[in-house]
Amino acid sequence: MSRLPAIANPKRQPYPSDLSDSQWEILKPLLPKPKGFGHPVQVDFREILNGIFYVQRTGCQWEMMPHDLPPYTTVYRYFQKWQHRGLWQLLHDQVRQKLRTQLDRDKNSTVAIADSQSVKTTEKRDLSTVSMVARKLKAVSAI
Repeated sequence: MSRLPAIANPKRQPYPSDLSDSQWEILKPLLPKPKGFGHPVQVDFREILNGIFYVQRTGCQWEMMPHDLPPYTTVYRYFQKWQHRGLWQLLHDQVRQKLRTQLDRDKNSTVAIADSQSVKTTEKRDLSTVSMVARKLKAVSAI
């Protein structure tokens, strides 16, 4: 089984982190539309997302992106711009709601999870802090 995405007419050799055609069809309508004035958008948003996902999946530095993806400065600029606008959270929420609707679940999740190990650690820290303060107070009162 290939780890490469299913792309009908690839413009270049695909990376495992690239969007498949079905994934792109889900995300495409959720991306911002051109404003209709100013400079026309000349970048391929699918390739921008492929560049962002490449960096996120491989953990490489932006400057070390492969040369067959868009320039790293362009990819990083869109990443930051979309992050400041809250687009990543919006994409996450809309895709999650769509999936939950397809699974016949309420589109807004109502589950909360508490990590019991964190709770135990917090309790221990509080008890040790209290005992340390009590020892210091005892030492000060003895003087």
